[in-house]
Amino acid sequence: MFTGIVEATGIIRDVEDLRTTRRFRVEAPTLAAGLAAGDSVAVDGACLTVVEAAGDGFAVDVIGTTLERTVAGGYEGGARVNLERAMSLGDRLDGHLVQGHVDGVGHLMRCNMEGEFWLMDFRLPADVARLTVERGSIALNGVSLTVSALPAEDVCRVGVIPFTYRETNLGELAEGAPVNVEGDLIGKYVGKVLAGRER
Repeated sequence: MFTGIVEATGIIRDVEDLRTTRRFRVEAPTLAAGLAAGDSVAVDGACLTVVEAAGDGFAVDVIGTTLERTVAGGYEGGARVNLERAMSLGDRLDGHLVQGHVDGVGHLMRCNMEGEFWLMDFRLPADVARLTVERGSIALNGVSLTVSALPAEDVCRVGVIPFTYRETNLGELAEGAPVNVEGDLIGKYVGKVLAGRER
């Protein structure tokens, strides 16, 4: 379980295609010392298992389902990724409950600076959009954000403060760029219950 509060960013330094998986090596000096093989780490919001941890980085293996369902399939050397270690029981929950189970890929539609902050509109996968509410929570590339508006049926707007814009990879996104999207956990369960009642 994660909180959507990004601890650090890392750089994809190596992409290796194995027989049935793809291995990514991530340079992350500020996090690597606290990681060991078997630990869970959210990479752009996708929960992955550390298979090697040494020096200033770590490696993760990614299987086909994750490569297809997340932005990981497009990672290349030099890409900057958001990182968060799994939370410990009893930790302060500063963001919201994030499972690291990406629901799908969304896309940045527009980014406008409003004074000192940015308003960013993202097109969401249909199943996430259906459960997204104003002032609710959403995780984009692993960043916990509050939905400030819903300009269209499948679009959410979030406000991003300068710290988040600078310290995560959200500030590097160009229009049309893909992002990992995880919808609100509570919304998913409520939606499942309501769908069952409609049958």
